[in-house]
Amino acid sequence: MRSARSSSYPLASLDDLRQLQTRMAAALMQPLNRQDRLKRQTKADFIKSNDRLSSFQRLEIYARQYWFRLLDCLYDDYPALRTYLGASKFIRLCESYLAKHPSSSWTLRNLGSGLPAFIKESGARDIAKVEWAQTLAFDELGLPPLCMEDLMQVDPMHLRLSLQPCVLLLELDHAADRFITSIGKSMFDTRAGASQAKLSQRVDDPILRRPPLKKENVHLVVHRHQNQLYFKRLDRGAWSLLASLRDGSTLQDAVQTAFETSKSSASEFAQQVQLWFAEYTQLGWFTLPQPQTYPHPL
Repeated sequence: MRSARSSSYPLASLDDLRQLQTRMAAALMQPLNRQDRLKRQTKADFIKSNDRLSSFQRLEIYARQYWFRLLDCLYDDYPALRTYLGASKFIRLCESYLAKHPSSSWTLRNLGSGLPAFIKESGARDIAKVEWAQTLAFDELGLPPLCMEDLMQVDPMHLRLSLQPCVLLLELDHAADRFITSIGKSMFDTRAGASQAKLSQRVDDPILRRPPLKKENVHLVVHRHQNQLYFKRLDRGAWSLLASLRDGSTLQDAVQTAFETSKSSASEFAQQVQLWFAEYTQLGWFTLPQPQTYPHPL
């Protein structure tokens, strides 16, 4: 058997390269142990040693960099969830999530996209849904908006509208928007790296006090306007109208769906719809139907 120092991994074909990449990925993506070290049984014979480090030690450096970098990203992307759970519980959640959902995108922006669905506890899940929506609202495109004149010129039986990619609709069981707002920006700016937090076994940051999270049915829009992020609560009818348009309904069908949720008379509801469209077109929420580039798992 070859010594660790002289070990090598022959690459004579593309299949050899794929096997090497598969072994390397499996070694890096396996969870670290409780001491944040690579598991001792991990094979590292595909990496050469040098005069200072063994093959295993060199592999361990890469594995720790991988895990601490990803934990660091989630630590930054979900500050409200971190506050709600506490730092220690949050890190454990992220480790479990990454073990089942390793990074698979070219951009770390998408790393936490599946975290809301992964969370079982409904309050924490709602907070994560809002924070992921904030990420999308900040990053997604702003397409040419439609104005009221555009809407008036088309038969509503055939007109289909899309929402801007940076306009996200959420239906929540908790007042996660109020929870996030109550924390305050100054607390979000207080930052320590996830790797540092874990390695030093820090207790929960005393600055990030957990405010109450109230149970409440909320129909929320998370959107970007003039490069700023906003929350906007809607009543059920307005939210239903927008959701129907988002899902591909014609304007006429979307209005009918919203009317079925309303307790207003037909004339009162018609006036309400006019006010909604005046406001939402002013905010630039409507655009022509576009193919969706990124999945929005909300």
